[in-house]
Amino acid sequence: MPSPLIDSHVHLNFESFQQDLDATAQRWREAGVVRLIHSCVEPAEFSQIQALADRFPELSFAVGLHPLDADKAMPELLDQLRSLAASDRRVVALGEMGLDFYKADNQAQQELVFRAQLALARELDLPVIIHCRDAAARMYELLLAVQAEGPPVRGVMHCWGGTPEETSWFLGLGFYISFSGTVTFKNATQIQASVAVVPDERLLIETDCPFLSPVPKRGKRNEPAFVQYVAQQVAQLRGLSLESLAELTTHNAAQLFRLSLNDVEFASQILQT
Repeated sequence: MPSPLIDSHVHLNFESFQQDLDATAQRWREAGVVRLIHSCVEPAEFSQIQALADRFPELSFAVGLHPLDADKAMPELLDQLRSLAASDRRVVALGEMGLDFYKADNQAQQELVFRAQLALARELDLPVIIHCRDAAARMYELLLAVQAEGPPVRGVMHCWGGTPEETSWFLGLGFYISFSGTVTFKNATQIQASVAVVPDERLLIETDCPFLSPVPKRGKRNEPAFVQYVAQQVAQLRGLSLESLAELTTHNAAQLFRLSLNDVEFASQILQT
């Protein structure tokens, strides 16, 4: 049996999966993926994601507002997120949230929405899933200020693409770092160097599917089964066996998202069916 893996960031509700979800699930189970964390781009997705979790018991999920959708924030956003998070025990995080200065220039609006969600995460004692693109320096400033205001906010820098120096900033604030298929790309030397900076206990892996398919699946739709290629690359870069890498990243995801060991064992049994 493959080593148990957790894909810590997926988007299975996207249109590209609607025709073959059962086959996709069979492939991720065959690849050893025992749990998946489904991210949320906007609260309107919540019912779709819930339905997916009903269908696939190994799926836990988040609720939040993506920075590229910050213009959709309404005055009642926090009340809506609070209510949704409380409505389903399978909600294990808030997000994805953060800053994206690559595709949008509404920096002030993004920061306002981000800080509000961070405050809610502290209130609810939930980890956050953070999207950060072309915004590492400002992200660090904001998180540094937030962490100084009260109890630490827990979370993960997802689909990480920063330099080793930037990686160390967020590690210093207590965050996990999650690597995606980009770590397998030929010219991703910066990301590959960052892999070496992350201590064992802060390391996660993900696909961010359907985006960023890893080598050797580049050019195809990404899917959770492909997290095995991310695991293989990260293990090689760190001088670990695949089994050791799978064990530590599975443990880390269970720690961050408060997945009980019984839950992981239960999900593992899905592989037998």
